[in-house]
Amino acid sequence: MSDTLIQPVLAHLDERQPSIAHWLKAFLRIPSVSADPAFAEHMAQARDFLCERLRREGLHNVQLLNGGGEPAVYGEWLGAPGKPTLLIYGHYDVQPADPLELWRTPPFEPTQVGDRLYARGASDVKGSTTVALEVVFAFLATLRSCPVNIKVFIEGEEETGSPTLRALIQRHGALLAADAVLSADGGRASAQVPTINTGARGNAALEVRLRTAAKDLHSGRYGGGVRNALHDMAALLATLHAADGRVAVAGFDDDATPPTPRQRQDTAAFPYDEAAFFDDVGAASHGEPGYSPRERITLRPALDVNGMWGGYTGAGTKTIIACEASAKLTVRVVEGQDPARVIRAVLAHLRAHCPPGAALEVVAMHDGSPASTLAPDHPLVRAAQAVLQAGDGREPIHVRLGATVPITSVFKETLGIDTLMFGFNLPDEDVHAPNEFFRIGSIREGVQAWTRLLDALGQYQPAAFRA
Repeated sequence: MSDTLIQPVLAHLDERQPSIAHWLKAFLRIPSVSADPAFAEHMAQARDFLCERLRREGLHNVQLLNGGGEPAVYGEWLGAPGKPTLLIYGHYDVQPADPLELWRTPPFEPTQVGDRLYARGASDVKGSTTVALEVVFAFLATLRSCPVNIKVFIEGEEETGSPTLRALIQRHGALLAADAVLSADGGRASAQVPTINTGARGNAALEVRLRTAAKDLHSGRYGGGVRNALHDMAALLATLHAADGRVAVAGFDDDATPPTPRQRQDTAAFPYDEAAFFDDVGAASHGEPGYSPRERITLRPALDVNGMWGGYTGAGTKTIIACEASAKLTVRVVEGQDPARVIRAVLAHLRAHCPPGAALEVVAMHDGSPASTLAPDHPLVRAAQAVLQAGDGREPIHVRLGATVPITSVFKETLGIDTLMFGFNLPDEDVHAPNEFFRIGSIREGVQAWTRLLDALGQYQPAAFRA
């Protein structure tokens, strides 16, 4: 299919820009918060909203897929025999809007200010999910066909870590079989230059509790004479890193694949104002020596304490010695690393350095997801590169995400297929924070790129994605 043949699709999408924005606003008004059971009715409302649209636009076999948690929405169009089958991924769930008092506009009443559409879930990821769906609908409305076979999979648990995604795929693996995944999640790394996401770090999590006495003690009677759980927890966590920022856990990065010269070149080519990056958040650069800040947050593993608490934290003073302290930790892992091994190495370190007279207990441990990688010559990358370069005139930079997108590794592990993250949200859109927004201009930019991408991928044989 040439660019001439897809012109009706592009023209149709141009005409529909106001309608697309209108539908997105209706989607955003549904407070589909997956983390809070109080929003269960709205989660169901979002599923009904999506199913109705998929059926109305001509997708077949529209149904809910259940893995034991929040169901996913599924629909398909398989009218292109011999062409690749692509699984289009998005998610309909959003983060809680709290703290509500920090929002300048109501979080579930989308408000347009200039080119910005403010609402919870606008950037993550209802905006980009809408872009992907509208392109499929436009192909069917204008040409009565698509250049590839389409399976739509819109998850409802992404914001809670996709806890039942593997179970869902085990139940419905045959239905979800495809040659590759196009994800509306993931986003663009820069508003200044075209980029292609070729991977993301993986993660794992640990929560521990340290106990030093049977109960909290009066600091006048016992102060200076017994262990203090808060002191010991602070000292214990401090052993996880050397003073220069490197992780001090034995074996932490033994299985980490070193960054390739291509990855380091791509990272250096990415426009990155180091001073502005840290000034924007009021922080200072710190971390593993031998790597630039950008390399440290995308190409290297990391270990962070996410929370530490215990004792008295209320108003005023309470003169106690805490008998118990807790901490939450996460790791980000890179290619080659097994997140389960890495988080257990962290736990082994904590146990080895636990002070005498204190007891360390594991409260929770989550093995997480491994890192994901797309080879530079993968058909998904080659097609995306051609599309973005034709649209912008500049060769896209390959980037890796420092964050974790679990579905990329889960789809590879369970279905044996690779994922291209092709979302059109931008990194400054306050994802997960108050005043989240999505740029209206990204809708037109996104639907044009998705139209050309589906067309480009239709030129490949299905076997090319398995090579």
